[in-house]
Amino acid sequence: MKIRISVSDEKYVSVKEYLSDHGIEISDDAEFMITESAGRSSFVSVKDEKKDRVNLAAEEIVYIESYGKDIEIHTMTDIYHSQDRMYELETLLDPKEFLRVSKSVIVSRKHVKKIRPSLSMKYILTMSDGTLVDVTRSYYSDFRRFFGI
Repeated sequence: MKIRISVSDEKYVSVKEYLSDHGIEISDDAEFMITESAGRSSFVSVKDEKKDRVNLAAEEIVYIESYGKDIEIHTMTDIYHSQDRMYELETLLDPKEFLRVSKSVIVSRKHVKKIRPSLSMKYILTMSDGTLVDVTRSYYSDFRRFFGI
């Protein structure tokens, strides 16, 4: 059986050794993943521009956007890539701090700088990095509840 591990740098080596000692193979392309904090993580395992695996603090994330199977995680300074699917990232992140606003975008609450209503039950968000993000109709009610609008 192959498993991906998404744990802090401090615990990575010991968790990897423990699983390996028990016959479990660790692989970045595994179907199953083990994470810290009962599914809620304060970081996300991503790949940087050199394709090296790094743990990105969740608080640094401005928004996450998918283009088919390509997932980009945007921070104020860089763009990282993830092998996780959007629904996996959505369950990894704290639901009090992150919200899915469309089929292809998850935003960080603290990085939403402006909320502008639009036509047809939509909103346009201005993120802290200046990016404009649409809240689609399917996510309109959840968005209003999340921000108390």
